[in-house]
Amino acid sequence: MAGQPTYERLALAISNTALAQDTARALEDAHDWVPQDEADAVVALGGDGFMLQTLHRMLDTGRVLPVYGVNRGTMGFLMNKHRPRGASLIDRVNRSRPVGISPLRMEAVTQDGHRRVECALNEVSLLRETRQTAKIEILVDDKTRIEELVADGVLVATPAGSTAYNLSANGPILPLDSQLLALTPISAFRPRRWRGAILPERAKVTFRINEPAKRPVAAVADQKEVRDVAEVHVEIARDSELTLLFDKGHSLDDRIVAEQFVV
Repeated sequence: MAGQPTYERLALAISNTALAQDTARALEDAHDWVPQDEADAVVALGGDGFMLQTLHRMLDTGRVLPVYGVNRGTMGFLMNKHRPRGASLIDRVNRSRPVGISPLRMEAVTQDGHRRVECALNEVSLLRETRQTAKIEILVDDKTRIEELVADGVLVATPAGSTAYNLSANGPILPLDSQLLALTPISAFRPRRWRGAILPERAKVTFRINEPAKRPVAAVADQKEVRDVAEVHVEIARDSELTLLFDKGHSLDDRIVAEQFVV
């Protein structure tokens, strides 16, 4: 395809699972692999959790590369199928379709005033820390939309993450190119009829914790947790776009459509 980049210098990122390690040994002689700081793209062997770890490490270091995932883990929604026969892995990487994903940026302010910024590719979730339900005020673009949500928690999910925790919480599945965010309550008690909202991706969502001493809340950006938060701001991190590489016919948006017909 005209204009498609060629990835010649490839690095391997390998999960510590036995399956991923065995696959890596089988691929040792298939290509002249290079260290990640010299690579044009990364081949990640593992599951969705390992893919998230790989992408987060890139965001932390500031050197962001396209990533082609090969499912050698439990879940593989963000990965391509492992195909030991047929076209070589290198050919598959160079024939793949790039998909841009913008993560969420979470700024969490704790009860003692500490500020922490983390990125999330799937979702930012607020979760109660004790047996007491959380009480959370929800603002969208600085306008209060729910004065007090009484629930186990609430989350904001990207389209890429809408089939993960968001779907388990009965949130909507969002097409990858929808430019939308899902705002989904987790086991809501009041308002009982509220099932969440679909927001434009330009929206900025703010959560304020009510009665924090009695009802402490933690904020989680994918796998990174901040406890005892007072206020959390969530918006798209437009300066941190990541690129995933997918086999044609097995792209992430195809999977998002297919997931809606699983019964």
